[in-house]
Amino acid sequence: MIELVNYAYGRGFDSFLLLPLVAVVVSNVEKDLEVFVLDTETTGLDGWPKDHVVDVAVCRVLPFQGIVQPVMSSIVGHDTTKWPKEQQEAWIFQKTDLTLEMVQSAPPEDQISKELQSLLSGRMVTSFNLQFDFDKFLFHPPWCLREIVHLTPCLMLRSAPICKLPGLYDDYKWPRLQQAYDMIVGGDPAKIGGEQKHRALEDALMASYILIELVRRQLY
Repeated sequence: MIELVNYAYGRGFDSFLLLPLVAVVVSNVEKDLEVFVLDTETTGLDGWPKDHVVDVAVCRVLPFQGIVQPVMSSIVGHDTTKWPKEQQEAWIFQKTDLTLEMVQSAPPEDQISKELQSLLSGRMVTSFNLQFDFDKFLFHPPWCLREIVHLTPCLMLRSAPICKLPGLYDDYKWPRLQQAYDMIVGGDPAKIGGEQKHRALEDALMASYILIELVRRQLY
């Protein structure tokens, strides 16, 4: 059972915790049903317009068959010479193999956003952290995915009751991607070698196998 949901997005993170406004339960699902799992890497956590998407990837997942197929992976080009020092020295450039030079020479953001729109239009789409990827970035220009994709539930939120990480209050703490992957997925089908790379394609692969396992357990 996979739900299509429209969330009440707002400016604050807490707005994402509202219950779905619309939930359509897909019954009698054909074995070739597909969900597109997306990941972004960005220059920061504040979101649009301050921060920028610099790496994006999408996997096509047939969850009832256990099939994962990468269909898009691209560094997103920007004129990094115009960025403030805070963005030029962002965590993503300090802790991963992505460099400013790679972003400077990559295909421009307008081009990649159009390719992503074409790929995902009318599709069921999810990510490990929907609020971050979509509410903070991909619902805004030039990506503008709000009206053209059908979101399915957030993988991070669906993983929390399985991981059961202690929180400050009664609710479980939201797991990080690495934690959810290690605790939910058997083995290493994404072939990350035991350590998250924090690049979009590797993270999208990890999230894709989490989705498959959630569906297998009938928790998604």
